[in-house]
Amino acid sequence: MSEDPSASSGSVPTYRPVGGHAVLVEFGATIDKRIHDQVVKLDAALKAAPFEGFVEAVPAYASILICFDPLVADHRTTEAAIAERLTAEVPQTIGAMREVDVCYDPDLAPDLAAVAEASGLSPEDVISTHLSGDYSVFMYGFAPGYAYLAGVPKAIQQPRKPAPIRGIAAGSVLIAGPQCLVSTLTMPTGWWIIGRSPTKILDAASNDRPFLFDVGDAVRFRRISRAEFDARCLA
Repeated sequence: MSEDPSASSGSVPTYRPVGGHAVLVEFGATIDKRIHDQVVKLDAALKAAPFEGFVEAVPAYASILICFDPLVADHRTTEAAIAERLTAEVPQTIGAMREVDVCYDPDLAPDLAAVAEASGLSPEDVISTHLSGDYSVFMYGFAPGYAYLAGVPKAIQQPRKPAPIRGIAAGSVLIAGPQCLVSTLTMPTGWWIIGRSPTKILDAASNDRPFLFDVGDAVRFRRISRAEFDARCLA
């Protein structure tokens, strides 16, 4: 997906049946805050007034999956219930501000120099630009705790690498296009690694709140020294 500044903020959604238990509501096909705001609004409307048979809603960048109990509802009644909630007045909710610490030392940021060269900037300029981004959580996916953030400034946006690299450490701060992510597991990635964070994004031992973020939260990054990073990792 890519950003599209011309995307309409009032687009009419399309409905796609998913199996016999869900409807996918699509507002567009781009990473755009105005489109995502519609996703968040529908999610909030469903939480405020769930329809009979509603099971859960799973928001994404430009769509939301609405799951229902097929013994109680079907695609037709679910689409009708969704249409009603699209026009409902929903109190505006403001997500929390979450802070994520990041160290940009070269051995923790193996792609920082490459991003700087491709962007025509110095590594320090890339760091400053990354820190200045207006980030918000658009969705979870791919792996536990993988919160996809939109808001990477255009000056440092880079396409994904041609092939993923294996064994990338948990806590890596990654960018690709307009997206940013802090990895929670050691996994392959084709995104650009520009730092590493000691901030705990995934708490597998917590039953009440395993993830730091909620969809709709704002995120800001704070630069820390190597000494602070090492101390946090040893704690």
